[in-house]
Amino acid sequence: MTEFLKLLAPDAARNLILERIMPNLTAEIVDTENAYGLVTAEKITAPHSLPNFRRSTVDGYAVKAQDTFGASTSLPAYLKLVGEVLMGQETELEISPAECAKIHTGGMLPVGTSAVVMVEDTQRLNSNEVEIYKPSAVGENIIEIGEDIKSGEILISRNKKIREAEIGGLLAFGITKLSVLKKPIVGLLSTGDEIVSPEMDISPGQVRDINSHTLSVLIAKYGGIPVRHGIVPDQIDRFMEETEKAFRESDMLIITAGSSVSARDYTARVINSLGPPGILVHGINIRPGKPTILAICDGKPVIGLPGNPVSALVITKLFVHPVLQKLLGLSEPGLNPSIEAELSINIPSRAGREDWIPVRVLIDSKGLKAEPVFGKSNLIFTLVKSNGLVKIPVDSNGIDAGEIVEVIPL
Repeated sequence: MTEFLKLLAPDAARNLILERIMPNLTAEIVDTENAYGLVTAEKITAPHSLPNFRRSTVDGYAVKAQDTFGASTSLPAYLKLVGEVLMGQETELEISPAECAKIHTGGMLPVGTSAVVMVEDTQRLNSNEVEIYKPSAVGENIIEIGEDIKSGEILISRNKKIREAEIGGLLAFGITKLSVLKKPIVGLLSTGDEIVSPEMDISPGQVRDINSHTLSVLIAKYGGIPVRHGIVPDQIDRFMEETEKAFRESDMLIITAGSSVSARDYTARVINSLGPPGILVHGINIRPGKPTILAICDGKPVIGLPGNPVSALVITKLFVHPVLQKLLGLSEPGLNPSIEAELSINIPSRAGREDWIPVRVLIDSKGLKAEPVFGKSNLIFTLVKSNGLVKIPVDSNGIDAGEIVEVIPL
């Protein structure tokens, strides 16, 4: 293959591979406290209402609201103190007209309570009488039964990524075990005669393997299990053998450094040998990352990334991430949160190609500034010096200084 057959727009290329992915979802049981970042395999419903008893949201006095109407500092209401609600216990107290009970935040409300007066709006006169200086409305400072969740209500839907809040919510119901989808195994294979392991001393003409390590971090962050399969030299038989092995052991395979169009590029040939339909895209109208390969082989996604570290990381964020989301069975697309910043200097571009430019977001007296970090795609410290990416649309000739841009954090 000596040239790109067709450069696809990034969105079209992404949709082309995503629509061909049919996730092979397998469930397993894990401890809820260890479920962060995993995806639910089934919907979970509330076994009871939460809270399952009426409780106070403040420290103060449980009252009948009508007994406080019209109360003020100059004309307080006087209520009889009938007892105190003990924390963690069911109370047998009952509030009758002109009575109150001392209560703490989270305490169970006595029967007959319709409001709680905050302690700072009261004055204890003696052991059995309290002054109320402020009126309370019915329901004020009270949480009703089922106000958070009602019995039988869906707590978490199927195919939902579990965050900190979901873990807390499930444990509030005593749900300590959870059925989740297994994480996909993502094989990583580096290629090239010039690539050596990071711990090795290098000679002129050699470079240390960056991509398999940086991409492993991203794969884990996105919910996959990264498995590095080492470095393969530019020998077609060895390349084929190692690729087939990695492919068999993975749910998704990523090959770095072998997608550039050159006389020694075997990647396309090897990928097509893994199974039909093979390569869907070889070449995307984007910079960095133009020589990217997207494929589906026997139902598994295979992606050939450029060897340049900036290109590899950008394409991983824009293409590998959504593919992993599909493999995880997520029902809701993950968000690429962005922030707005003012561009500090002009960024030139060429219409007809989508560009992604590394930037460094800084804060000055006027707000956030996005400062472009220019550098070639084979210079990893272009990204080290950056903390975000700015997109230049395909139909734009660049962005002028002073414009407000959306920055996707790195």
